[in-house]
Amino acid sequence: MKILLVAPNWIGDCLMAQPLFALLKQQGAHLTLLAPTWVAPLAKLMPEIDVVMPHAFAHGRWQWSARRQLARELAQLGFDVAVVLPNSFKSALLPWLAGIPLRLGYRGEWRNPLLHRLLPNPPRHPRPPMHAHYLALAQLLDIPMPAAAPVPALQVSPALQAAAAQALVAHGMAPGQPYWVFAPGAEYGPAKRWPTAHFAALGAQVLAAQPETALVILGSANDAPLGEAIRQASPVAVQPQLYNLCGQTSLDMAAAIIAQAQQVISNDSGLMHVAAALTVPQVAIFGSSDPRHTPPRSARADVMWLQLSCSPCFKRDCPLGTLACLQQISPQDVADKTNLRLAKVSHATQ
Repeated sequence: MKILLVAPNWIGDCLMAQPLFALLKQQGAHLTLLAPTWVAPLAKLMPEIDVVMPHAFAHGRWQWSARRQLARELAQLGFDVAVVLPNSFKSALLPWLAGIPLRLGYRGEWRNPLLHRLLPNPPRHPRPPMHAHYLALAQLLDIPMPAAAPVPALQVSPALQAAAAQALVAHGMAPGQPYWVFAPGAEYGPAKRWPTAHFAALGAQVLAAQPETALVILGSANDAPLGEAIRQASPVAVQPQLYNLCGQTSLDMAAAIIAQAQQVISNDSGLMHVAAALTVPQVAIFGSSDPRHTPPRSARADVMWLQLSCSPCFKRDCPLGTLACLQQISPQDVADKTNLRLAKVSHATQ
């Protein structure tokens, strides 16, 4: 069976859909993932995906000519099924234009006539785990739900790991130097971002305890100012050990850097899910969002969430103007969840 998967537009959502991909692959399906250009590099690290087809459709734009052309190309590829993961009308339009015989997805955005089999959207309060939301679509193909959902897992090749190590050296790090990764961004909005001053204070603590370590800051080009703010807020003595690579790596290269990190500190973001899929030790910091809905699915992940009375609000900006859900998670709180705690205990017993 040849299946076209229309991928979500967010990096984290694509990883939370990977259990569905794994379940379909277990049924012997050939999987093609139609993904935005910013998600496609990550999809190439998913062992379940046979073919990745990038697209460059901009959010909020129809781009009729380009969509019709891509639909004609899809029609020539002989797909049996299309599984549409986003809820938008436009995401269901391409498989319909391509005439794929069986089209599946959730109800939403006036698109029901474009799909053959549909699931009702679950309630927004409480929101179910996103991986379960995507996995449920397999029921439309009469595939029974597994007792335990597959866990997202990325495969970074030795060649890509070597290229990442070389890239770090090119940016000034010593060959083989150990490092932590900070991922201070969250594309959704400021209400998901731990303060840069807190990142800087934690970084100073890391470098005081482990002076041979470097701090690598990763994210998109939009996160570069956050990386610079962390650097500026750090003590001058440690600034040479901070490497702000936001916007300077591809997504697959960022994954390869994360794969070799000693520890990752992140907000609830796409890179949080990347670290989880690579089983790297991590601390995931949640503010306006809910770790019961979008958790890092890794046994090596620790979640910091205060669960204040006002959270989760799922807002892009703090409606109270205080950002208390993140401000009140101190650098020491996060340090106590990392291997710095082990170093502290070891030092105290000497």
